[in-house]
Formats: sequence, structure tokens, C-alpha cells
Amino acid sequence: MKTEITKAQIEDYRENGFLVIPDFLTLEELTVWRDAVDDAVAARGRTKLAGREQDAEWQEGDGYYDRVFIQRINLWQDHDKMRQLMIDDRLGKMATELAGVEGIRIWHDQALNKQPWGNPTGWHLDNPYWSFHSKDAISIWVALDDATLENGCLYFLPGTHREATFENTEIGERLDGLFTVYPQWATKQAVPVPMKAGSCSFHNGIVAHGAGANMTPGWRRAMTCAYMPDGSIFNGKQNVLPDAYFSGLEIGDVLDDDDQNPLIYHVNKPYVTV
Repeated sequence: MKTEITKAQIEDYRENGFLVIPDFLTLEELTVWRDAVDDAVAARGRTKLAGREQDAEWQEGDGYYDRVFIQRINLWQDHDKMRQLMIDDRLGKMATELAGVEGIRIWHDQALNKQPWGNPTGWHLDNPYWSFHSKDAISIWVALDDATLENGCLYFLPGTHREATFENTEIGERLDGLFTVYPQWATKQAVPVPMKAGSCSFHNGIVAHGAGANMTPGWRRAMTCAYMPDGSIFNGKQNVLPDAYFSGLEIGDVLDDDDQNPLIYHVNKPYVTV
């Protein structure tokens, strides 16, 4: 695993809001990640979020969004191998260095497997969906297959994280829905980021991004993890929080439950290890 972050990469990330790391995984590591993700997704069945097997809201349907990608969230919570992969202080250290924070917690992981002929992913911001607001939120996106212009690679609008607020739109049939909130971005030039399998990218939680349609009969599999800076506070949204935890929170509470959001790296205090 290629985990060393240079000063130039940090500057690039903070300027543009995203960073690509080619050949992040070795071929052997890529095989391990593919096998673990495939097994975890299959074991989850049609339930998108861990622990919500009886909740109709979290079951895969047949609407537009369900044809954007096969989405399975918090695989680390119910699959031992995924827990080993996600609770890795090397990943936490990379995210911490790029974001410029002292510590990083897992917000949620998610497999995002764009199926053959899958719909495009409309322009959106990530962090406004979540139960905390932070301009330092960050995600890793690991390509398990080659992500190409033909099968739905990521696209970014560089620098938008420096202008964005926490207003957002849903990922729907209108690719340009986000530009009703940020009309000044509609004339920006999008940057595609095709990646070979085993490469990864990091992106800021409020940088505008999307992905193309899958115009091929093959899959475009990706494993991602969203990270929350340690010390982040609850903003009132439930998002992926379990009912029991959510019901006990008040706006302004620190989200520091290691069972739900494990601290996987910190520069000066103990963190969770596998």
C-alpha cells in the first residue's frame, strides 16, 4: 500500500479538493480488497445499511438511484475482513495529513458498484448529507476495477470546496441539480479522473463531484470510506446513525462513540486498532 503523503500532494489536495494516488494497492492487496468487498456485498443481500435489515427505507429498490450504483454501507460493522481493511491507521494517517486535522474517525464506508449500463451519478457534495458539518471531512475512493470514461469514472469541479456551503441537492435524474444551488459552478470545466484498478483518490467532503454512466456491459466496482475529523459535533441529521444512538443525541454533542465512529488515527491520543 502506497501510504506516504508528500508536501506537494497535500498542497494539491487543498488547492483542488481532490487527489489521485496511482497504484495505491499492490496486485496482491487489490485481490484481497476485491474478494473482501465482493463477499461482504453478497452477504448483505439487498440491505444497504448495516443493522437495517427490517427497515424498508434501507432496502434496494428499482428506482433511478438504485440504478446509479449498488450501494452497501458500513460493511466494516458486519464483515470481519472489511473491518480489518477499514480500521487501518495507515488510511487514517493519510486522511489526517491531507485534511490537516489531528485525528480521523470513520463516518461510514460504502461499496459503490456501478452496474452494467448504470445511470450517471449527478453532481453533489458529500458532507451535507451527514450528521456533522465540517469543511475538513474527507473520503477515500478505491478503484477495484479500472474506472474509465466509458464505465463511470469520477469527475470533479476543482476548487469548489473553497466556495461551498453545506447546501446541497439529492442525487437524482437531473445531473445539474446542484447548479440550482450554486449557479456560478455551471460554467466550470469538469475534470475526469479515470483510474486503474488499485489506484485511489481522496476528496474533500464539500467538493463538487459526480460520475459518468456505465456505458459498458461490465461492472465498475469501488470501495470508499468517509472520514469525520475527531471532535466533530452532531448537527441534528440522522443519516446512518442507529435509532437508539440518534435518539440520545442533542445538537452540539460530540460524535465520539467508537462503536459507531471508530477513531482510527490520532496524532496524540490512543485510537482503535484491529
